[in-house]
Amino acid sequence: MVQTKNVIKGGSFLIEEVDVERVFTPEDFTDEQKMIAKTTEEYVTNEVLPYIENLENHEFEHSVRLLKKAGELGLLAADVPEEYEGLGLDKVSSALIAEKMSVAGGFSISHGAHVGIGSLPIVLFGNEDQKQKYLPKLASGELLAAYALTEPGSGSDALGAKTTAKLNAAGTHYVLNGEKQWITNAGFADVFVVYAKVDGEKFTAFIVERKFPGVSVGAEEKKMGIKSSSTRTLILQDAQVPVENVLGEIGRGHVIAFNILNIGRYKLGVGTIGGSKRALELTIQYTNGRQQFKTPLSGFNLTKEKLATMASHLYASESLNYRTVGYFEDRLSQLSEEEQKDGKVIAAAIAEYAIECSIAKVVGSETLDYIADEAVQLHGGYGFMSEYEVERIYRDSRINRIFEGTNEINRLIVPGTFMKKALKGELPLLQVAQNLQQELLMLMPEEIEDAPLAQEKYLVKNAKKIGVLAAGIAAQKFGTKLEAEQEVLVNIANIANQLYAMESAVIRTAKAIERDGVEKSKQKLLYTEIYCQEAFAEIEKEAKEIILASTDGDAGRMTLSALRKLTRSNPYNLILKKREAASKLIEAEKYIV
Repeated sequence: MVQTKNVIKGGSFLIEEVDVERVFTPEDFTDEQKMIAKTTEEYVTNEVLPYIENLENHEFEHSVRLLKKAGELGLLAADVPEEYEGLGLDKVSSALIAEKMSVAGGFSISHGAHVGIGSLPIVLFGNEDQKQKYLPKLASGELLAAYALTEPGSGSDALGAKTTAKLNAAGTHYVLNGEKQWITNAGFADVFVVYAKVDGEKFTAFIVERKFPGVSVGAEEKKMGIKSSSTRTLILQDAQVPVENVLGEIGRGHVIAFNILNIGRYKLGVGTIGGSKRALELTIQYTNGRQQFKTPLSGFNLTKEKLATMASHLYASESLNYRTVGYFEDRLSQLSEEEQKDGKVIAAAIAEYAIECSIAKVVGSETLDYIADEAVQLHGGYGFMSEYEVERIYRDSRINRIFEGTNEINRLIVPGTFMKKALKGELPLLQVAQNLQQELLMLMPEEIEDAPLAQEKYLVKNAKKIGVLAAGIAAQKFGTKLEAEQEVLVNIANIANQLYAMESAVIRTAKAIERDGVEKSKQKLLYTEIYCQEAFAEIEKEAKEIILASTDGDAGRMTLSALRKLTRSNPYNLILKKREAASKLIEAEKYIV
């Protein structure tokens, strides 16, 4: 059994007060973690970036060479246990490698596919023989990995896969037939984690080597972005896969697939932080250097508004992403050695934070897309030219909202998982909703203190109530048919996204003020004030849509009245706060906190 002592429940942020000290923030990085980040940064700057043009032109011999170089530096071994010649690092160190690697654009996708979805299925679900055989070579870069789930007819519906696996007459090999589409690293990977249906129905994972008979790949895809990564179709024509290469249990491939996707989601979220920082840095430097009307672009107030908004979104995204990484580190580090070798226990530990993983992926990818878009805009015509890095960042960013589950799918996962947890008794969501209805009848306006973060803490507290209110009335109205009301489910997800981001920023800033004082935490405070006020307005809008879709008549008017009580606040003049935040960014010429 998973040790549940002191474990933070996934999704509990919606209904519970959070122990601030249990929340990990970037200011909590250890010296060792910072050193790993620095090593990765130097590797990307000195080894990868000089070859970006070659990689963009599909000269993937450089990808292979660079990945093997990363292996020499230990940058492929973070998640591989020491007993299999890996480094067995903590999840934060692994996440920092992903963040720093992301500046390399498409190459970071090659790296991420190898160390993440390519290797982790074997790390977490492989048997002892499989781990001994593959992990040392995956950690060193001697073998390179890929992950093959998507098919021409099944993307979001992964279980609709058509690839089949049939045991041969001798009982020695499974014969696989089918095609896997858009497989990262397919041009050079040695090992593929492949999903197929045994006897056409039992969804199962296999470790498939490139050299196995019947395994081949198609032509390189012509993509909009991430051109520095190889993407091809994996073709399985009577592919001979030894029975000992079944990964996990027959018919239980979905357990591996969905939990590996959860990890992929939070790692993708962390990766978007590095890309966002780079795009913002390039943009600040450009607006400082570019003059119009005898004034640097950064001297115009509208530019300042854009830079400050970009930075506040990045601060919130960075805060929630590392909070999520911290939860994984906290949970997985509590497992005993025996439990760490039990696939079912591992799966349960990962699945605990499915909600947070989906939010990290959605918020991270949409923050990067927003920042990349504004980066191009502030570069003007130059941003549209391929000589400028922001043009590539803009193209590379777009895929993040599609892979690891589209953002639409991830939004549907959030309320769906909340409801499942409530029905299983894992989260007392229904009880909290019932109590809230009584509370709202007697709710009186609350005086907000005039102290740093007082308003933001008040907004977070009320955002939780709004989230519970909205989810409760939707569940009451639609019952078991709520699943079909996808627009309402997305409204609920958007509230959860904004709430988790708001609270993560508030906690991070509160910890900083406690440690360093208000004056030294001023920039963090500004970002938090800006983000929370704007996010809370979005939460109010989403809640109104849910109420209007779920109620009518007197009940609707009463619920809207309750919402109005919960959305009272003392809004700031954000124009001035954004100008103040932007002035520090312009001076530093990069994202600072």
